[in-house]
Amino acid sequence: MTRVQPRARLHSSELLRFLVSQGMADVAADTGDVGQSLGDWLDFRQAIALQAFIGTVDAPAAVPAKPTARVDAAVLRRRFNEVRTALEQSILKGSVPALGLVRIELPPVELDHPIDAKTAFDPFRRYSSGHQRQMENIIRTLRVQLRGMLDKGTTAHRHLSTLDAIFENVLHSRESRLLGKIPTHFEKRFAKSLKQHMKALHEAAEADEPAPRTSPWLGPLREDMRNALLAELDLRLQPILGLIEALTPNTPQQQ
Repeated sequence: MTRVQPRARLHSSELLRFLVSQGMADVAADTGDVGQSLGDWLDFRQAIALQAFIGTVDAPAAVPAKPTARVDAAVLRRRFNEVRTALEQSILKGSVPALGLVRIELPPVELDHPIDAKTAFDPFRRYSSGHQRQMENIIRTLRVQLRGMLDKGTTAHRHLSTLDAIFENVLHSRESRLLGKIPTHFEKRFAKSLKQHMKALHEAAEADEPAPRTSPWLGPLREDMRNALLAELDLRLQPILGLIEALTPNTPQQQ
């Protein structure tokens, strides 16, 4: 399956569009000024780190750093594509296409009987949360590795690495909290559909009719969960893609 590489466009991510289509986000929400929002999220330690970085960049007597290694954007892009493909295939097929990934399969479309309404969603929660943790761990590791390479480059490369580390520190906890709400939205949808299904089961039993299947409503929910993870993958990869594209600003994006 070929997917177009994600592009970092403010307020226009695939995940945001998906959440709006599912009624999980408000398209009319006031996004406000991005700079002001980022400023509001800074605690005093982060503000000090950012101010110190700005002072370093603006220092007129700063001596340009000599690169100790060549930063090869083609190598970085190839590694980026490998990681993206591996995580994508893990979400789509539950496969383990790369070292370091664990197998996390999407639960079946038919629920086992008897259905316990209190635990029925547990396998789906583990599927969604498991992929979220796996994406976060793998992508954060790649991002740290990329910054390590930038730290061996020119002064501009090192500045880019430092700034990325500062903003990752600022945004990480907020990102984790917001993305962690997505499985909860699906759980609410699952619970509503399951309640209707249990009622239909009861009515079928009283009428001595075949029990209704869960696939008509669980199938679309499973597909939406998978699509949400794919959109989240694109979102999580955007900072890394931005760093790579900053190294080759005049190079057309490869598809």
